[in-house]
Amino acid sequence: MKTLLIADHDNQTVADATTKALTAARALGGEVDILVAGQGAQSAAEASAKLQGVAKVLLADAEAYAHRLAEPLAALVLSIAPGYDAIVAPASSAGKNLLPRIAARLDVMQVSDVTKVAGPDTFEHPIYAGNAIEVVKNPERVKVFTVRTAAFAATPADGASTPVEAVAVPVAESRATFVREEMAKSERPELGSAKVIVSGGRALGSAEKFNEVLLPLADMLGAAVGASRAAVDAGYAPNDFQVGQTGKIVAPELYIALGISGAIQHLAGMKDSKVIVAVNKDEEAPIFQVADFGLVADLFQAVPQIEAALG
Repeated sequence: MKTLLIADHDNQTVADATTKALTAARALGGEVDILVAGQGAQSAAEASAKLQGVAKVLLADAEAYAHRLAEPLAALVLSIAPGYDAIVAPASSAGKNLLPRIAARLDVMQVSDVTKVAGPDTFEHPIYAGNAIEVVKNPERVKVFTVRTAAFAATPADGASTPVEAVAVPVAESRATFVREEMAKSERPELGSAKVIVSGGRALGSAEKFNEVLLPLADMLGAAVGASRAAVDAGYAPNDFQVGQTGKIVAPELYIALGISGAIQHLAGMKDSKVIVAVNKDEEAPIFQVADFGLVADLFQAVPQIEAALG
């Protein structure tokens, strides 16, 4: 079986999501090639070539892929798809935008958010907001699936370097054009790959209290900052902080939920965390059903006490 993994990258480095999706791709058996499409992406290609278990890296370096728009990237993938039995991508914004196009053009089904590869044609993925796990047997001639990277360990670099080959860039018309991007910059860890996350909910009451209570604790722990959908909808935190089924799926070593009741869509995004600590004054809050450690208390009193203990 031969698999093509489409890399998430910033032209210089390979995203953590790619190394985890590689683990899933390797579980299919056979060879795995990585496609790096971008502009000035030689460094990302070379980093991909050092990952364990990679047969070769395909580099498509052109202005058309500078912002990795789905239309030209889909044309590229389709031009090389005949050589592969499976096409895989992380279930990131880019992967979710790209792979349905690939599956539709190949006239095959897509399996989304794969959490386990049980065989070359058998996959597990969550349904009903993570309340059930579905086992899917995919009979298609080409397997197309996205990977929920929180469910997989990262594939390490092994020091060796596999070949990097340039691929021809097909001519592709696109109705979409790049206008601009606004990047959220933070000195804290990236939410999707952080080992520790401190999240706040609507109980914080305001954006001012969200920043006042959460940020000092996150800084003490070297943690990323997250938020429930309710907190984001109320304007307490920006959209890129949202954890949940409609936000980011995370699985850190430690997840601290402050004033989060535990709606189903939020639990779907964080319940795979290794250790979950919840602080909520409602002892019936659903978050306590998944928490390893629960504290029934007013978070405005509890958080200062936690900070003093960490001192």
